[in-house]
Amino acid sequence: MSDEEIEKFIEEQKSLQVATLNSDGSVHLSTLWFAVVDEMIAFETYTSSQKIVNLKRDPRITVLLEDGLAYNNLRGVMIKGTSLLNAEPPEVQRIARSVIKRNQPEIPEELLDDAAASLAVKRTVVTVVPEKVLSWDHGKLS
Repeated sequence: MSDEEIEKFIEEQKSLQVATLNSDGSVHLSTLWFAVVDEMIAFETYTSSQKIVNLKRDPRITVLLEDGLAYNNLRGVMIKGTSLLNAEPPEVQRIARSVIKRNQPEIPEELLDDAAASLAVKRTVVTVVPEKVLSWDHGKLS
């Protein structure tokens, strides 16, 4: 995919698969909602989650966005990079607000700050700093 196609594809997706490394070298994989903030994928999760425990020890992260049910419709974007962690309440609330607004558009604008504040408790923001982006679109195969 071109850079423009990758950007559009990411915007169309709702769920992000997140891979971190456990202390024994195995992969910890989970799925969650995200937002694109300052041109990077960001999400918030509980500070006590396995993802955060792993990322504090080893900041490497890989995320995957994918869709398609038939082989000739499979598309995806995988981003390998480094995570930046931030547990400061104003930043957690800012990212939580972006995630809520993106994924729950039915929530009125005037309620977003309160919703984000409630999500920001005991959470950490993870920002994915991309080092390598891989993409595929089987619809383009001949």
